[in-house]
Amino acid sequence: MSDHPVILITGASSGIGRATAMKFAREGYRVVLTARRKNLLLMLSNEINESGGDAYPIVADLEKYENIQGVVNTVLEKDGQIDVLFNNAGFGRVSWLDDLDPQKDIDAQIQVNLLALIQITRLVLPGMIERCHGHIINMASIAGLFATPTYSIYAASKFGVRGFSEALRREIGIYNIRVSVVYPGAVDTEFRSHARINRKTGITTPSFLRLNADQVADAVWHLITHPRRSLIIPPIYRFAIILNSLFPGFVDRIIEKRFVQIERLKN
Repeated sequence: MSDHPVILITGASSGIGRATAMKFAREGYRVVLTARRKNLLLMLSNEINESGGDAYPIVADLEKYENIQGVVNTVLEKDGQIDVLFNNAGFGRVSWLDDLDPQKDIDAQIQVNLLALIQITRLVLPGMIERCHGHIINMASIAGLFATPTYSIYAASKFGVRGFSEALRREIGIYNIRVSVVYPGAVDTEFRSHARINRKTGITTPSFLRLNADQVADAVWHLITHPRRSLIIPPIYRFAIILNSLFPGFVDRIIEKRFVQIERLKN
């Protein structure tokens, strides 16, 4: 067994995953980093270790179940425990549903954002149940609470994360295992470039609402020190979520007039 608590972070090579790895390493955790990009993982692992932390990388493509099994087996063989699982891996393809590629944009998003999260959690869970200890933190998005046009598949995957997390929390709470979900708004990471967003309106999230990766990492750490079921950041998004819940027809009309008609119908 490890002398320090162990956190396994998926999607650790950049953005929120990287920032969270640095944060937990500073707080004394042994950090296990997994993602597809070997060079970035090695650089991050070296940076953490050279600064006095404790980290090691596992290169894996989470679209493949055998790779998910390999990651969990490696950690358990090496450390004997996983105290915190941070399911952070994910990406978005933002466009109209009829323009999305069936495999690269639809299947892959569901596989990485939702199915891989479920599968790795299932494999980590027996050890946590045996020890009656653990914390699973799942990365969702405001899109998992408030779905907007061009985010159909991304929103579906994040609504799935929300439902999965709620059910799981109620399944395993008796074992002293916590399940938390983070719902961030726009974050300044690689997401936008990978999402291939291209809008006629030029509409984007105002700078005062945009988060950076360190702010999200701090929020993840806050869930460890002050556990709760969910965390919406920034909190101002709660008003939009309430409005959408109480007056969905009104929200539909506003979005259709201010966004959809301009983007889809006007040249």
